[in-house]
Amino acid sequence: MIRPQRGSAVLLVLGAATSVQGGASVAKSLFPELGPPGVVFLRLLFGSIALWAIARPELRGRPRRELRLVAALGVVLVSMNVSFYESIDRLPLGIAVTVEFLGPLAVAVLGSRRRVDFVWIALAGLGVALLANGGGRSVHATGLLLAALAGLFWALYIFLSVPIGKAYLGASGLAPAMVLGAVLIAPWGIISAGHHLRDPQLVGAAVGVGLLSSALPWSLELEALRRLPTHVFGVVLSLEPAVAALAGFVLLHEHLRLRAWLAIALVVLASAGAALEVRRRDTPVDV
Repeated sequence: MIRPQRGSAVLLVLGAATSVQGGASVAKSLFPELGPPGVVFLRLLFGSIALWAIARPELRGRPRRELRLVAALGVVLVSMNVSFYESIDRLPLGIAVTVEFLGPLAVAVLGSRRRVDFVWIALAGLGVALLANGGGRSVHATGLLLAALAGLFWALYIFLSVPIGKAYLGASGLAPAMVLGAVLIAPWGIISAGHHLRDPQLVGAAVGVGLLSSALPWSLELEALRRLPTHVFGVVLSLEPAVAALAGFVLLHEHLRLRAWLAIALVVLASAGAALEVRRRDTPVDV
């Protein structure tokens, strides 16, 4: 039986995943006018403003090592967002997120010598193979490569988040990294969006993308982590490819083949299994 506090925390994680994928769906609807680079620019710009207001970071007097970590995170963030948005410009949302999820899955099993972890890798690999060979005309090879690249940057983001989390409180390291990312993508984003940046309706929708994709899910996940063990958080978060597929179906009218849904299920199973195995691996055994 799920405790009430834990049950509400699970709902918070699912709410965060729904917020992120809802934001991605809105972002994709803006591509015809703003282009993926334009949406990335506005997302990082408005997302960083919201997070800065929440976290109120203080960078004065910080050691150079800590500032370099923020700079590295900014480069990784903008690279991850550009590659992901370019991938969903070519792929259904659920398929892109499924392939992107290989990044955090690889981090979860990296360095493991347990045979069971190779089962999760095999399941995820089978899922991606199903997408590549039988996803239908909606599966674009370049889109798959861009989604995999986004997964690589997601893995780097996870690695950087550990030392940044130790050096900075809450989102006080993430907020300036997003500002740097917005500055780096600004020239490309402004050229991509062009005169549409003058359209208050489009810019307002981009503000929504920034809030749905950054500030709101970060707040929900932070609250969930206060109530949930990390491995449970990871298992629930592994449902995100399925949430993305549902968001694509409901909001973008993206219809996936049965084979694609099976591929998504395999990657979700692999991610959930890896999250549980990390918990067992990190739990000391009584002798």
